[in-house]
Amino acid sequence: MKLYQKLRTAVPRLVLGQEDEEEEEEEEDADTPTPTGHSRLAPWWVGSGLLLSAVLLSAVTVWVLRQVSGGWHSPTPPSQCHQVPESHRFDCYPERRVVVTRELCEGRGCCFIETSPAVGGTRGVPWCFYPPDFPSYALQSLNQTALGMAGLLVRREKAYYPRDIGVLRLDVELETDTRLHVKITDAANPRYEVPLDVPRAKKRAENPIYSLDFSKDPFGLLLRRRDTGTVLLNTTVAPLIFADQFLQISTALPSRFLYGLGEHRSTLLHSLDWSTLTLWARDVSPTESFNLYGAHPFYLLLEEGGDAHGVFLLNSNAMEVALQPAPALTWRTIGGVLDFYIFLGPDPNAVIQQYQEVIGFPAMPPLWALGFHLCRWGYGSSNETWQTVRAMRNFQIPQDAQWNDIDYMDGYRDFTFDAQKFASLPSLVEDLHKHGQHYVMILDPGISSTSPRGSYWPFDEGLRRGLFINTTQGQPLIGQVWPGYTAFADFSNVDTRRWWLENLQRFHAHVPFDGVWIDMNEPSNFMDGSEEGCPPGELDSPPYTPAVLGDSLSAKTVCASAKQSASVHYNLHNLYGLMEAEATASALIQIRGKRPFVISRSTFPSQGRYSGHWLGDNRSQWKDMYYSIPGMLSFSLFGIPLVGADICGFSGSTSEELCTRWMQLGAFYPFSRNHNSQNEKAQDPTVFSPAARTAMKDVLLTRYSLLPFLYTLFHRAHVHGDTVARPLFFEFPQDTATYGLDRQFLWGRSLLVTPVLEPGVDSVMGYFPRGVWYDFYTGSSVNSSGEMLKLSAPLEHLNLHLREGSILPTQKPGPTSEASRGNPLRLIVALSPGATAWGDLFWDDGESLDTFERGSYSYLVFNATENIFTSSVLHTSTKAASTTIGTLSIYGVQEPPHKVLLNGQEKPFSYLDNQVRPHLGCPVLEGCPQPWQGAEGAAQGGFLGR
Repeated sequence: MKLYQKLRTAVPRLVLGQEDEEEEEEEEDADTPTPTGHSRLAPWWVGSGLLLSAVLLSAVTVWVLRQVSGGWHSPTPPSQCHQVPESHRFDCYPERRVVVTRELCEGRGCCFIETSPAVGGTRGVPWCFYPPDFPSYALQSLNQTALGMAGLLVRREKAYYPRDIGVLRLDVELETDTRLHVKITDAANPRYEVPLDVPRAKKRAENPIYSLDFSKDPFGLLLRRRDTGTVLLNTTVAPLIFADQFLQISTALPSRFLYGLGEHRSTLLHSLDWSTLTLWARDVSPTESFNLYGAHPFYLLLEEGGDAHGVFLLNSNAMEVALQPAPALTWRTIGGVLDFYIFLGPDPNAVIQQYQEVIGFPAMPPLWALGFHLCRWGYGSSNETWQTVRAMRNFQIPQDAQWNDIDYMDGYRDFTFDAQKFASLPSLVEDLHKHGQHYVMILDPGISSTSPRGSYWPFDEGLRRGLFINTTQGQPLIGQVWPGYTAFADFSNVDTRRWWLENLQRFHAHVPFDGVWIDMNEPSNFMDGSEEGCPPGELDSPPYTPAVLGDSLSAKTVCASAKQSASVHYNLHNLYGLMEAEATASALIQIRGKRPFVISRSTFPSQGRYSGHWLGDNRSQWKDMYYSIPGMLSFSLFGIPLVGADICGFSGSTSEELCTRWMQLGAFYPFSRNHNSQNEKAQDPTVFSPAARTAMKDVLLTRYSLLPFLYTLFHRAHVHGDTVARPLFFEFPQDTATYGLDRQFLWGRSLLVTPVLEPGVDSVMGYFPRGVWYDFYTGSSVNSSGEMLKLSAPLEHLNLHLREGSILPTQKPGPTSEASRGNPLRLIVALSPGATAWGDLFWDDGESLDTFERGSYSYLVFNATENIFTSSVLHTSTKAASTTIGTLSIYGVQEPPHKVLLNGQEKPFSYLDNQVRPHLGCPVLEGCPQPWQGAEGAAQGGFLGR
């Protein structure tokens, strides 16, 4: 018999401390594995293990599971089934569009109990679920290796999906003290694995903060955090299934606080009330419950007490993740292998850093990428585009980049521009460059296939070289996108990347663009599959199809059976946007010799190394503005910090109030772009009333003043894997009130953004974790005990607050980032109750490649303590030589000082409402190296006195 159990289960410890390893090695190294017998497992659904064991033993005598081609047919005794609590019922029949009957369910050997339908028609408690003794794999052998363990898993009875694999290989590597790698695959035959460059451990972790135990029969893995004993993974709760096109593994979870698993439109904190999240890249306007543009099989979970861990399944096939209130989670994928990385943190920031050590840290963006971007689909001409740019300049509204959507193209064909309507496009780009601005254009991966032969080089040359995705018959697969019938570039082919570069070079010679916006790269197709449909077979019609929109893998994309250089599209679909981004970033580096700027719609883990992301074709609605915050924060978890939504909404017409509030929020997206659709009212800041236009301009000037701080945050993301925009629980993991907050967010650890997300209000509620928080604009303070506060929020105002103990480098804003970067710095010091604060500044030329790696940068650390402020230069570069620290604003000074000294010389200062502002004029490279302080000291009114 086989039992499945919940947490706090006693299991045979195959791997414990060092004292047990030698004994275990001797046992496992025997030539013939010794049968392990049944594990001593404590049942979780009754109070007495002896009672349940007696019930199950008696049941086995009358219930014989027999396997036939259709599955398990003998019914399960009701006594076993009814003892399984509803929240712990793992779905045995997850197929959609099937009415699951008792006959179908019991044909699989599972329990069938009808329950009340879920509210709203969603899936609720499964009627068909696994009994406690459903057949699974047994751990036949386990041997020590240099990095961990390797073993064999054996299934003695076939599963109900075709071509199940009888013998699996288990590899466990203790890669670091905080990272565990567990991989399960076919022991006899190679299988497709994601072609992602991941680090390889060279030695076994010496002091892991986790312990790992196994159940032998049925096989299960239990992962614990050593210091708390918390069980992070327990895969014994449901059977492991590993068939050729259906892989499933479940685990109990230590809490309900689960985040990640994108791309979806949802709250930041996922609901575990029987929800299913599907990962299969799809072109669809962001809608709740739909699988969207990207696939990110990674979750972060907060444990009771504030520790955190993360789990990454390195698998690119179509998959779904089923969540249930036990709490528990089930991974289902239809190909590849089960390749898990587990990150032990122990805090949320550390988990994301450890995740990015595997998938790669994000690229450092150029400084201009952090400015304001403007675009719309529907600029009728280059002159109309130019007119918008001039209007922005006339009103002195900051702007770094102007974009064009597909209407610049000739017949919507890539690498062309309309010689009539966009004849002045090269001149427009030249004008942008003269004003320190930049130009970004859109490209789609669908290449028009209908032009007369010899008239359209991109298709002709791609066809000649064989660079397109092919049908099973070896001919280019033809779908339909904006230009009509199209072929799709195969970016898994290294030769395609060369052809892509050549196309970009040819176009850049006419229109010297600075960045590329890659859209429609799921890839999107206006047809299902191709102009000829898709062939019959188990790639396009697999035995199990996850809950994808359209109920088919080929819905609005290409056939899963299509052939690519690296594999079939069935395996590579979710990688398409990643591979295009990598090719595009590489081409931009070769063309411009500077940091690339790429924004992609479809994404996959490691995308941050090559591109940023925008959240897709949203709508001009208040709820869409709200959903942009959890969307942005989720991508921070995914290692793609350069992220934002279409400000004011893409489809539909915005209102002045909505657009004003959205511009305020959007000014604090890491990637800030206003974009809307054709045939809608213009929504750039210049078209609104003077009051709204001024409010939009003011908040953009605030963003530009914070560019030194934002740029430093991106440096830390690039080098250390820090998040830029982050949820409040990242900084306050012990404060459970922060766990569900997704209407506010932080920049870094210290700048709290509280936007208005509702119409017709002049105030907003915001949560302030325990501590002192300062109004960004005035320096007025609130000492919070951890509470919701009502904040005044007239239409022209966005609430920003600084956390105690922080120092922010800011700058006088200019019309562009290039103009701003030459202005003096203003450092804002937000003192803690102990009169201390810390901050830093990374500064370079803003665009050159690998400045940190080559040492071509300046890095300064700022400290305030005991009435003394110091600026320490830890690394120097002449690029920052002309920058000066103009003023210092110190928040939290209770009484005015008598004097302020710099290097022994008295400096002028002002004092108003809790803050001191000395005027310095100190060169950054000198770092204000000498301490300066209030002459009379704290007790006699020194400026840092309390």
